[in-house]
Amino acid sequence: MIYDVVVVGGGPAGATAAEDLARQGHKVAMLDRAGRIKPCGGAIPPRAVQDFDIPDSQLVARINTARMISPTGRSVDIPVENGYVGMVDREDFDEFLRLRAKKAGAHRYTGTFLRIDREDGTKVIYRDKVSRNELELECKLIIGADGARSDVARAEVPGGDTIPYVIAYHEIVEAPEPTANYDPTRCDVIYDGKVSPDFYGWVFPHGKSASIGMGTGIDGVDLKACTKLLREQAGLTECTTIRKEGAPIPLKPLDKWDNGRDVLLAGDAAGVVAPSSGEGIYYAMEGGRQAARAVMACLASGRVKDLGQARKVYMKQHGTVFRVLGAMQDAYYKSDERRERFVSLCHDVDVQRLTFEAYMNKKLVRARPMAHMKIGIKNLAHLWRLVPEAYT
Repeated sequence: MIYDVVVVGGGPAGATAAEDLARQGHKVAMLDRAGRIKPCGGAIPPRAVQDFDIPDSQLVARINTARMISPTGRSVDIPVENGYVGMVDREDFDEFLRLRAKKAGAHRYTGTFLRIDREDGTKVIYRDKVSRNELELECKLIIGADGARSDVARAEVPGGDTIPYVIAYHEIVEAPEPTANYDPTRCDVIYDGKVSPDFYGWVFPHGKSASIGMGTGIDGVDLKACTKLLREQAGLTECTTIRKEGAPIPLKPLDKWDNGRDVLLAGDAAGVVAPSSGEGIYYAMEGGRQAARAVMACLASGRVKDLGQARKVYMKQHGTVFRVLGAMQDAYYKSDERRERFVSLCHDVDVQRLTFEAYMNKKLVRARPMAHMKIGIKNLAHLWRLVPEAYT
């Protein structure tokens, strides 16, 4: 069989692309490595639940508060107004998406991508997980959705081998009973240089379990030691550890997502994780959807340039948010003094409301220009040390 598309990678981006293409009647192969679970806090906003028809059964917790904790241990609680943040466990959630793509008509293969062979047609060569033999999938187009260190991106797309990233590590533990330090309806975000010198740590409830982790882009940081410290600070040392996971998380969208021939990237492979927050599930699924639409346009028109629609449309929708979050990370994550001021800034009601409006709806809210102006002024005041490091 000659497939219209081979999707390499079965995470949120790849599975979404495969499902969308299959539902439109295209012949789709989805190649994925079984058993890999990405370290992830697991948060998805209502926009993702709505846009991608996520059933309640996949939500292991509903979060109504985010607690931001500074290097000195001061904290500010930010309520989630008019809704909740859903939490998923990637072990179950990703498999749910893959099974849904298969049910839609995608052919599922389990193995490791090796290379693309174009000597006689376009063929994806992979090593089958069971037989360990090299097998091939012949196709017209390829979507590379195989993660931050994408083999497809490195081989096919300019800049695919130089994407900046942080290494994320977390430990899934059995959730304790609620305590002063642990609330099953609250996500804790820890801005402390001892936990992460350039990013942040987290404690995210997952119903019967919890994700405790951190990320860093600095070589030589002991991720396990930092996570151990975080568990001690959160009073979760005695909780039974279920599993441990680590993986890179990209921090900047690539300048080009296709090779101008037959390959298009999506999800982490394209670098679409939100700076500052590290949020990736919604952005990956949206990237998979845009990749599917671009591929369908290319198949219909025969014009390879239509593959470029994916990045163009995606960045038009989310590029400003990525730039703002990137600037915020550059401004506030450089030192504990800056992180202290950032948490102080989060105490502001305007910051809280606009932050969660943007998070829940996935766009910068323009309905209240005076609030944006006030936030800009407060932001500069904190950066220039014109206000004390205290909550007002």
